[in-house]
Amino acid sequence: MMLTRTQREPAVYAPRGAWRGLFGNARTTHRYVLEIPQDERRTLALRWLGLGLAALIAAGVLSILLVLSRTPGLARIFPVADFFHVALVAHVDLSVLVWFAAFAGMLWTLDTRARALRIASLGQSLATAGTVAIALAPFLGQGRPVMANYVPVLDEPLFLAGLVTLAAGVALIVVRGMALSAPVRVRLAGADALRFGVNASLVSTAVALLAFAWSYAAVPATLEARAYYELLFWGGGHVLQFTWTLLMLVAWLWLADACGARVPLSPRVVTLLFGIGLASVFVTPIIYLAYGVGSIEHHRLLTWLMRFGGGLAIPPIALAVVYALARTRKVASDAKPLRASLAASIALFGAGGLIGFLIDGSNVRIPAHYHGCIVGVTIAMMGLAYLLLPALGCARPSARLATWQPWIYGGGQLLHIVGLVWSGGYGVQRKVAGSEQVLRTTQEVAGMALMGIGGLIAIVGGLLFVVVMLRAILGSRARWTAS
Repeated sequence: MMLTRTQREPAVYAPRGAWRGLFGNARTTHRYVLEIPQDERRTLALRWLGLGLAALIAAGVLSILLVLSRTPGLARIFPVADFFHVALVAHVDLSVLVWFAAFAGMLWTLDTRARALRIASLGQSLATAGTVAIALAPFLGQGRPVMANYVPVLDEPLFLAGLVTLAAGVALIVVRGMALSAPVRVRLAGADALRFGVNASLVSTAVALLAFAWSYAAVPATLEARAYYELLFWGGGHVLQFTWTLLMLVAWLWLADACGARVPLSPRVVTLLFGIGLASVFVTPIIYLAYGVGSIEHHRLLTWLMRFGGGLAIPPIALAVVYALARTRKVASDAKPLRASLAASIALFGAGGLIGFLIDGSNVRIPAHYHGCIVGVTIAMMGLAYLLLPALGCARPSARLATWQPWIYGGGQLLHIVGLVWSGGYGVQRKVAGSEQVLRTTQEVAGMALMGIGGLIAIVGGLLFVVVMLRAILGSRARWTAS
């Protein structure tokens, strides 16, 4: 249910005692929900959602090759290890960079004023063109994968042109969004807190784009490709994690409200937590000014900034949402997919965060860590997509399939990362496949086999999300045509 601007937020009983200091006014909670416009912005937002779905479909096809190339036994039957790194580059960029950017573009479009929509449409078209180039590059380009952190690339013209075009489209909508962002009222309500989080994600993305441009100007083009792209994307890649985390927190609060779980955090506290994350982003230019892009200090400070600055806002909101969910016993049938997505998202993101403390050396515990966190963000976005479908003019998703989907996808990913953590304890290296993995012991083989089984289950869950979404979108179009 979407609130209008004139509706007042109801007061709901909230916990007392030890919770009072953290949650502000202990007797009231607030509705965390944003109004969805019913004009051209809705159509443009649906285009962004369609782009995200297309990126996930392409990434899903490539993920099949990735899992088969690393699963013991199957890698011999399906000799795709030579294609592993090329597929990995496109898979990561489509399933993370494009999917997240498309979902962010949808929210930025919905939460801005209805002006300069031609610029917004141009930005979306550029992002779409860039995505097509990225998806086709593994098959039409020259290959040459470079496994840089955050934004792996194929060092060849088609892929790089697609990446630049995508960035140009995102830059357009970010500039427009910052200029036309919906105002946040001084007397904060839940909607204002969410709006502040969305606006903060715009600012963090702008800083990330600035960091990419700064690194491009500072990194010598004569460097070897691996070192060049690592330095080029290190700063901006770290800042983008703030964007995705802010949007995930917005999704958690919104989904909790839609489930009937009244999160006992006041809008002022939520806004303060978002502000802490945003303040951390502004340290990035200081790091760039103080230390050269290629320095050890630059590298370490950006890592520390993400670990400590980005992590401060997450635990209070996560704990408040979990507490609210635990107190909500009855959930409407059409809200069960939202609750499943919310619970799975928090569980996977928490698992990824905990695994981060176990990292020691360059092994597959590293992808286990970021897979958990990335999948946590992804499931939150999937759940919010389910919630927004009717407001975007589409049919409601199938409650049964949409409820199972987060558990299948999240459960498969949990097995996937447990297998990686298990294997990482025995020193199995990251970013290799097939015979290059050098699996010596039964424990290493078992760990990577568990990874493969979990990966295949996760693929089924990802495909199920696409099926549920397409049925809702196409079903609504069939209804429009019939009428």
